[in-house]
Amino acid sequence: MIAKALTIAGSDSGGGAGVQADLKSFSAMGVYGASVVTAITAQNTQVVTAIHAVPDDIVAAQIKAVLDDIDIHAIKIGMLGTPSLIKAVAEALSNFSGSVVLDPVMVAKSGDKLLTDSAIDALTTQLIPRATLLTPNLPEAESLVGAGTLAEQSARLFDLGAQAVLMKDGHADGATCVDALVTRDATHQLSAPRIQTGNTHGTGCSFSSAIAACLAQGLTLKASVVRSHHWLHQAIVQADTLEVGHGHGPVHHFHALWA
Repeated sequence: MIAKALTIAGSDSGGGAGVQADLKSFSAMGVYGASVVTAITAQNTQVVTAIHAVPDDIVAAQIKAVLDDIDIHAIKIGMLGTPSLIKAVAEALSNFSGSVVLDPVMVAKSGDKLLTDSAIDALTTQLIPRATLLTPNLPEAESLVGAGTLAEQSARLFDLGAQAVLMKDGHADGATCVDALVTRDATHQLSAPRIQTGNTHGTGCSFSSAIAACLAQGLTLKASVVRSHHWLHQAIVQADTLEVGHGHGPVHHFHALWA
């Protein structure tokens, strides 16, 4: 039986992030992907020109339609822009018993906040306790629980109900990128050379959805993160070969299949 995963996220018309990146990641990991679209964006590798939010009831209806018919083994959740949408998604998933990977898309690459304080509050109370794995980058972790060491921030996230946290180091500097998978029992670091490329659009989406795909296949959390980390590193290494657009291009999701 082929494992099946669901992404709940916004659509990127340029194909590099959001639902499109999630479905590519699922497929690259050998998993069937279903999707729930939370927003429609008009964007390419250079600019976002328009955003249209999908009504909460339509998002909830999409989730219900998928879960009523398809045996979904894991879910990846991306950006949810409003408190009401966060509540609608949480309620729609109330009976789902599989793994949930929550990518708290909260801070843009410019450093600007993408979620209001009320939306962040809704995220922390309604979805973080529901997630098998929370995958913040460094700015997002600070938005959630303030500044501090890895241990301090992780402890605060556990206090919010997180079961496990993957701290992503992609926004930092230095020759080596060090991500950290933190559980209540241990910390496992994953290191890789930092690749000098401008084509890293969708890395967070892709990493989180790859992990969800591995969890859907029955891998342990640690094995899922390790496998996805290696896959994403190679996707970044091969990103420049795609030559997509004239701006901040995507990673190469299918680097193992074609070049």
